[in-house]
Amino acid sequence: MGLQKTHDFVIRYRGFLLLEQPNQTWLVRPERSPMVLLPFRTKKCSLIQVKAILDEKLAKTINSIQAA
Repeated sequence: MGLQKTHDFVIRYRGFLLLEQPNQTWLVRPERSPMVLLPFRTKKCSLIQVKAILDEKLAKTINSIQAA
């Protein structure tokens, strides 16, 4: 029985881990608690697109915190 690779590529970006999945989608999760943003998955996309998605979600979260 061989080892199964769970992640092809892992990047640290703005306090999050960007984990490339075998099907070229991405799992984005916080490095540590407290969580500002819940973990999420992307569709099949590039690293640049994943970073843009994360930046957009973080901007929305910051804006909603400032509005409160």
